[in-house]
Amino acid sequence: MTEPELGAVERTSYETEINRNRRRTLLILAGLFVLTVLVGLAVDYLVHGGLVVAVLALVIAIVMAWVAYFKSDAVALAVSRARPADGPEFRRYHNLVDGLCIAAGVPKPRLFVVDDPAPNAFATGRDPEHAAIAVTTGLLATMNRVELEGVLAHELSHIKNYDILIQTVAVVAVGAIALMSDLGLRILFWSSIFGDDDDRQNNNPAGIVVAVLAVALLVLAPLGAVGMQFALSRRREYLADAQAVAFTRYPPGLASALRKLQADGAVVRSATKATAQMWIETPLDVRPDERGARLNRMFDTHPPLEERIALLEAM
Repeated sequence: MTEPELGAVERTSYETEINRNRRRTLLILAGLFVLTVLVGLAVDYLVHGGLVVAVLALVIAIVMAWVAYFKSDAVALAVSRARPADGPEFRRYHNLVDGLCIAAGVPKPRLFVVDDPAPNAFATGRDPEHAAIAVTTGLLATMNRVELEGVLAHELSHIKNYDILIQTVAVVAVGAIALMSDLGLRILFWSSIFGDDDDRQNNNPAGIVVAVLAVALLVLAPLGAVGMQFALSRRREYLADAQAVAFTRYPPGLASALRKLQADGAVVRSATKATAQMWIETPLDVRPDERGARLNRMFDTHPPLEERIALLEAM
């Protein structure tokens, strides 16, 4: 196979992966929307006047969304103890981002560094014009030029694809579902204690069945919403890997970087469960032999590194 033919095959491979993951992302976001509506209907059915509760939850969710939209980058950088990447020691960092921004067609984001020996990186911001990339000092020390370029291309793809905004939408949806479910169950509990029962539900078998299903939905919906949120995060990681290849034109660079991350397994001290989804690889201490770690992969914030490496090697 000639070099142009090989390049065409590589382009087809990662374009197919990008399109597949975009479709899955839309399905997951649609699932979160449907689940939010179902929880609202369940609350309305069970507590009679639950529409007021749903409206209250919606107002709170709007406030949460406003804060998350305009302040998510500042919060993420502050929590991660990131500082501006100023000084000559970060020249390679800036030069690589400059070149990648030209290839990606996005404005140069603000660059930050986190003083931590664990190699890792994340992107944050609401859109390409208000974005930032942060890398750890461990990443800068561990990666060679092509590996660092692959990692930075991965983070730029998150910025170009508005992944941080999508994650914000998912976080707000999960928060609204949890809020409505909690309020609905609390109101239902106190109503039952004070004898505010619904005769229609108590005397009608169909009503009883619907009530039981509604209660089950309120109990299980937050769990399912969190699972969909993490699934969304995993899908975006696959997409960012695939699109990073479009920017660098060199899949082995990112694949080699991920292998180093896999071999290192170090924990970022400033990372939290709330920010874990942003990093290129999970920054928390999640060990394979930890109790319950293999029980349910739906709550992993990142896809397995071996799968991501295999996809890159196939491009």
